[in-house]
Amino acid sequence: MLPLMALVDVGMKVLDKFIPDPEAKAKAQKELLQMQQEGRLAELNADNIEAQELTKRQEADMSSDSWLSKNIRPGTLIFILVVYASFAIMSAFETSVHQPYVELLGQWGMLIMSFYFGGRTLEKIMDMKRSKDESK
Repeated sequence: MLPLMALVDVGMKVLDKFIPDPEAKAKAQKELLQMQQEGRLAELNADNIEAQELTKRQEADMSSDSWLSKNIRPGTLIFILVVYASFAIMSAFETSVHQPYVELLGQWGMLIMSFYFGGRTLEKIMDMKRSKDESK
């Protein structure tokens, strides 16, 4: 978000120098701020769409007749956590494990956990926001 804020600041400074009329400058600044706000709203919308797609994927997996399609994601999470824990146990017994493997498994674990827990949290936040907007 920092580059976006820097861009808005530069835009405001350019408007200050090149638009001497206070009314026209205020209008241009308002449009610039509105563009910034719409960009943020677009990002929130993209996050919400992504969360909905994750939910659709999970629903499709659960509606399938295949045991593998229902259990591949949880099985992958369990496997990565078991291997990561075994690396931790090996390091406790001073067995050397290549650091890139540990980092890679940690990143995969975070990715899979964010799929399960992060997507649902975002959906709950968006639902609470919608219900608050509807009550107004």
